[in-house]
Amino acid sequence: MFEPVERTHYGKSPLLEVICQLRFPTILAISAKEPADFQEAVRGAFPRYEARQEQPAPRVAGIGTASPTLQPQQPIVNYNFVSADGLWRLNLTNRFIALTCQQYPGWEAFARKLDQPLASFIRIYQPAYFERVGLRYLNAVSRTALGLEDVPWRELIAPPFLGILSAEDVRPETVARCTQDVDMGLDGGCRLRLHSGPGRLRRPGRPEDSEVKWILDMDLSLPGNVPVNQSAPALQMLHMHSTPIFRAAMTDTLRDALEPEA
Repeated sequence: MFEPVERTHYGKSPLLEVICQLRFPTILAISAKEPADFQEAVRGAFPRYEARQEQPAPRVAGIGTASPTLQPQQPIVNYNFVSADGLWRLNLTNRFIALTCQQYPGWEAFARKLDQPLASFIRIYQPAYFERVGLRYLNAVSRTALGLEDVPWRELIAPPFLGILSAEDVRPETVARCTQDVDMGLDGGCRLRLHSGPGRLRRPGRPEDSEVKWILDMDLSLPGNVPVNQSAPALQMLHMHSTPIFRAAMTDTLRDALEPEA
């Protein structure tokens, strides 16, 4: 289904956020004290710092028994390192390191921004391996921004990503909810968790968006014990999967409206 296609940059890209997350076996040293050595290593690019405690969801114990129980988990300290312009954020906990970007400059620039913090993390904390390498792309197609307010979604989004809204005799205003949620395997042992459907954006610290946009949330991952020195090739493979998935979701009408650049 996801045939290889040539990479394209778009003048009106719908991409809101890109997140790279690498999970590793718990390292207690990270939560035992503030990561001063790590901060010194990344402070040039990420000068703003804050830490907050997060409460994980309770763990269900005794699944399959007559009396399953909810067991509370210990709070997790999430250390945040933010760029001066606020567009880039590093998150570090005792289970993962993540890089988030709100103005995606392209894969090569994103990978360069990750290189030094990831190398510093590996040098300081020496993780045994990565349990999961993930790359997530959050897109929101705005018909208003593209001048397509009166164009139905079925002319912009490909049928496999539309569900019942792809039918010409279905009136969109009668459909309260229509989403496609997929979990599937990809080549190279990768996995895709995809959410596709209309919705209003809800982002922390911001009012709810009044416009209904088409949300295309692509969460690509490589599970299993990934050797530390294979993290960069793993991320490159995930990135290579993202392009044909995004292209497969678009009709030619939407692609033209996004202003593809040579």
